[in-house]
Amino acid sequence: MLAASQVLEEEAEEAPADENVEETVEKRRKYEFIEDIPGVGPATAEKLKEMGFHTVESLATATIKELTIAGVGEKQAAKVVSEARNSLALSFVRADELIKMRQNVRRLTTGSKQLDGLLSGGLETQTISEFYGEYGVGKSILCHQLAVNVQLPEEKGGLNGTALYIDSENTFRPEWIVRMAKSLGLDAVQTAKNIIYSEAFNSDHQILLLEKADKVIQENKVKVIIVDSLTSHFRSEYLGREMLAERQQKLNSHLHRLVRLSRAFNACAVVTNQVMAKPDQFFAMAVEAVGGHIVGHTSHTRVFLRKTHNSPVRICKLVSSPYLPEGECIFKITEEGVKDITEEDEVKRRR
Repeated sequence: MLAASQVLEEEAEEAPADENVEETVEKRRKYEFIEDIPGVGPATAEKLKEMGFHTVESLATATIKELTIAGVGEKQAAKVVSEARNSLALSFVRADELIKMRQNVRRLTTGSKQLDGLLSGGLETQTISEFYGEYGVGKSILCHQLAVNVQLPEEKGGLNGTALYIDSENTFRPEWIVRMAKSLGLDAVQTAKNIIYSEAFNSDHQILLLEKADKVIQENKVKVIIVDSLTSHFRSEYLGREMLAERQQKLNSHLHRLVRLSRAFNACAVVTNQVMAKPDQFFAMAVEAVGGHIVGHTSHTRVFLRKTHNSPVRICKLVSSPYLPEGECIFKITEEGVKDITEEDEVKRRR
């Protein structure tokens, strides 16, 4: 039985083309550099680059307030943002046209067919996928796996691209990359070269890295942006209720920047998140993700990972998704990375 989205896509392809819609889509203007946009002179371009706006995509997804902070007048900022947006996409589209635009969305394999199935084929580009769970559950290993898998050709579940890896907990280990690459038949050295790594030393540094990332993403064909973990620094630096509002505002801005980058460059955005105990819960899950409603609302796909007793097997629960039902699956973590479980693994797990 075909999924509803597949049926809609097939019907959209069979339907006669609306000449007006097609002409409007083709009429989009494209500027290659921010200096090409009307209203952006050399001096303004320099100011924008200092603020982290290096590409037309970054300007198209910026707010007027962000540009005025860079020293651009409000009217000029509105014009620049408008021109950048008009060069990339329509402001309003019909649902049938949106179906066609959604055909550009790609999927990245996790390394496990079971987990891919739970996510309807893998992680989506243009969205944020969040993995949360207790320490040692394998969130960082899954991120390593995605950084390797993105380099595979599309027919093997990859995106023919590179990875941008922002590490806030000093958990990135090249040894994992080498073993995973060899397991997939990839050259370990070249695979490592295709992962652009940066360690975030505090929350402000983490925010800055993402603000300056658009040029790196464009020049290196980055197709997966990983932040591991999203909340570690924010959690340790903003203590107490009196700092909660400021922390949440910064997290909100940080996540929306990540969303805009993923949409502008058709890339997967992946974040890991820590958990905190819920001692008042007796029958529900005893932990919940850090970040509250801000992180919950902004992450499109949320996945909860938990361990099994004395086993490399992990239980994975899809907690929320824009269009997929809740569900569970299992996979295992081996020396070669994320793998599907065998019948023998299942027997051991049940004992």
